[in-house]
Amino acid sequence: MLRVTSNMMNSQLLLNLNRNARTMNETQLQLATGRKLNKPSDDPVGITYSLRYRAELSSNEQYQKNVDDAISWLDFNDTVMTQAGDVVQRLRELTVQGANGTNPQTALDSINAEVKQLKEQLIDISNSQFKGKYIFNGQQYDVKPFDFATGADGTLDTSGAALVTTDGGLVNYAVGDSVQLPINITGNEVFGGTDADNIFKVMDRISGALASGDTSGVSAELTNLDTRTNKMLAVQANIGAKTNRIELMQKRLSDLEVNLTDLQSKTEDGDYAKLLMNSKIQENIYNASLSVGSKIIQTSLVDFIR
Repeated sequence: MLRVTSNMMNSQLLLNLNRNARTMNETQLQLATGRKLNKPSDDPVGITYSLRYRAELSSNEQYQKNVDDAISWLDFNDTVMTQAGDVVQRLRELTVQGANGTNPQTALDSINAEVKQLKEQLIDISNSQFKGKYIFNGQQYDVKPFDFATGADGTLDTSGAALVTTDGGLVNYAVGDSVQLPINITGNEVFGGTDADNIFKVMDRISGALASGDTSGVSAELTNLDTRTNKMLAVQANIGAKTNRIELMQKRLSDLEVNLTDLQSKTEDGDYAKLLMNSKIQENIYNASLSVGSKIIQTSLVDFIR
């Protein structure tokens, strides 16, 4: 027959009390944090899913920031392209006026003065910056693409504008898992680079023809203006297409965030009503254990000394 000693009863009682106290403490911790996963041992399988969801949410958050930045960049590009288009349109109107053979040289000189102003305005547009980056110089966005000195009379020396070729590198934004999207346009695409209809070359030829009274030379540039305008419109249309795609990515990432957050909640969050009920039951069990234990084991060392 197994002999049950006081020491065994004490040990078993303490073991049971500690277990009940630990269970009650874990439930109260879950109530306090609102989470059923507070340490890996709570659910070794669940914690792996939880960490995966957290990592995916973190990546998704960064993709959303990239998408927001990309949309801002594209919107700015679209605005600048509209401004450049307005300049070229005004240049065409002046070219049509200058091609009129009845204009006296004084009228041609006045038109030429405005053409030169339009050239400076277009150079200013070509050096546009977004968040400190030159948008028309590819991957060398920290270098001013159309950088010219100011003459002694305070005017900008723009004679070298027709010779400038911008960097052709692409600025890629990560907007999704393994999705890289180039969001920049280069100055060569917009202004012409080495093309015959390079807008600055066209401006120089128009200006030279106006200065010499060559109205037929002015008229000959209308075709180049039209081809360059069409190319600029194509670039702007491409910006719009990229913006539409990025906005679709934005919606997709937003939906993905909702799904991942829901999965994370199901894995980590506790059922508050259930936890509250369990906490009350476990508290009652613990109090009952203390009460019963005090009645079962009433002897102490003092009792044995007597």
